[in-house]
Amino acid sequence: MFTGIIEGIGRVEEIVEEGSNVHLWLSCPFTHELKVDQSLAHNGVCLTVVEITEDRYRVTAIDETLGRTNLGDLQTGGYVNLERCMPAHGRFDGHIVQGHVDQRAEVSRIEEKDGSWNYFLTFERPDESLVVSKGSIAINGVSLTVVEASTDHCSVSIIPFTHEHTTFQHLTQGDHVNVEFDILGKYVMEAQRRLVQDSK
Repeated sequence: MFTGIIEGIGRVEEIVEEGSNVHLWLSCPFTHELKVDQSLAHNGVCLTVVEITEDRYRVTAIDETLGRTNLGDLQTGGYVNLERCMPAHGRFDGHIVQGHVDQRAEVSRIEEKDGSWNYFLTFERPDESLVVSKGSIAINGVSLTVVEASTDHCSVSIIPFTHEHTTFQHLTQGDHVNVEFDILGKYVMEAQRRLVQDSK
């Protein structure tokens, strides 16, 4: 389980394709603290560390992951938001984030607001979106509060600290981001769907 509070930014050092899989070699400020078989969220995608060599580590993204997230868009020299899973004795500073991306969204507009930034996102699959104004959402693994919401889009506001310490600083209009909707809302939606189905 994750909280959406980003620990650092990782740099993509090498990309190796093997069949339908993609092996990503990355470096980050805490590579020396990682362990093989550890869960680590990359832009909100939970991946397993499978190899560590000096200041680099390797994770593997399979076809299902590449098709649902923006990891397939990564290039050597690119950056990802990183978060290790939450320790049992840690504070819960963000919201419940599983590291299971629901879909991608496109950055349709960015507004600089003299000290903050507004990001407007358009969902790839509006019929599967689940977002409410002032609710929680994870964008590239970052726990954020939704400002405005509709079926096909939403907006979030970014404070200077978040802008400086995450990959939001690198996003431009047209980029794709990973979206994970709030798990509590997903359970409520599924319960409603079953009630409707059972009543027929």
